[in-house]
Amino acid sequence: MSEEQILDTVDERIEQHRKADAVVRVTDDAGRPVSGATVRVEQTRHAFLFGCNAFPLLTWDDPEQEAAYERAFTDLMNYATLGFYWGSYEPRPGRTREAHVRRQAEWCRAHGIATKGHPLVWHEVYPKWGPSDAQETKDALCGRVTEIVSGFAGLIDTWDVVNEATSAPGTDTGVGRWAEADGPAAMVSEAMSWARAAGPEARLIYNDYDVSEAVQRLVAEVLDAHPGAVDVIGIQSHMHRGEWELSQVWEVCEAFSRFGRPIHFTETTVVSGEHGWERPLPWPTTPEGEERQADYVEKLYTVLFSHPSVQAITWWDLQDGSWMGAPSGLLRADLTPKPAYERLLNLIKGRWWTQTEVKTDADGVASFRGFLGHYRVSVDAAAGSAAGEMDLIQGESNLLRVSLE
Repeated sequence: MSEEQILDTVDERIEQHRKADAVVRVTDDAGRPVSGATVRVEQTRHAFLFGCNAFPLLTWDDPEQEAAYERAFTDLMNYATLGFYWGSYEPRPGRTREAHVRRQAEWCRAHGIATKGHPLVWHEVYPKWGPSDAQETKDALCGRVTEIVSGFAGLIDTWDVVNEATSAPGTDTGVGRWAEADGPAAMVSEAMSWARAAGPEARLIYNDYDVSEAVQRLVAEVLDAHPGAVDVIGIQSHMHRGEWELSQVWEVCEAFSRFGRPIHFTETTVVSGEHGWERPLPWPTTPEGEERQADYVEKLYTVLFSHPSVQAITWWDLQDGSWMGAPSGLLRADLTPKPAYERLLNLIKGRWWTQTEVKTDADGVASFRGFLGHYRVSVDAAAGSAAGEMDLIQGESNLLRVSLE
């Protein structure tokens, strides 16, 4: 479809794929229907994952900055990516950052934010002490993946298991030699098998910046040989050099949706300054760039939210000046919100957020249609009041029974 066709049909797709009907049935303490009761429905969480990497979480020296970062994150996001890069997570053998990352994950759980670990196997950010031999690398990574996935089970259950496998062969690391010796598809399959054994209930992602036919062939090869190996296909979309055409975004979604797996946009970057890659610093945000970023981000998120295969979007990074020092944040370096942050807040907690009030009919039934996610429901009537919670899930009956006290 053309960009115009894509944008003209987003509302129809969002209504179809991101909302569901629900019923609240109200009875009195004798089990009789209560008519005319006021039912207030308030969404508390999206089913769709709106995320960001949370690497700076619990690291700010200034308590006011920490509080500002946390507030901006929780106001907008329900999903956080936490860092497990081998070289930084374990800079010396056996000396890991587990305690710090665990604190971050526990903070996320306390604030109702789902978590993902990123990445477990990658040829970059490789430890200086890491093995160079392919078999020794496999042995070490098997232990690493097993220890981390099992050790964080219940706290982090979504993992970018393998990152950018097609780029690994020929790189001067043990992972590069493993990929060259066995082939990228075999490497992905084996690493996924370790993660699956360590976390049978975990959600396992293959993650790549390459959206070409080469990666599509890789995914096909892995799934043909091991249909249960990959749960989610992760697509990076760093747009430092320029924004993708929305028709390209749609084509990428369509190309990878043929595998019958959910798609996560795992690393999304749109700069609010000059376009480029690893530009000289400082790399400032500009008023014109911020407006360009906001206009594009609003369209991008709307298109992705409307595609039935996409289940998550993760921004990279929340504030300016992080990766490559780029002005790629939704916040400026001083943690004040840019227009893009405000636009997303208006979408995620505004246009795509359900709060409504309905009355029960003669059968004690109140019906509503809302965005998929978690809800708090309160009921008031002459016979009494009550409250409950429910999840709106597509394809389910979404029935909440409430008995007044």
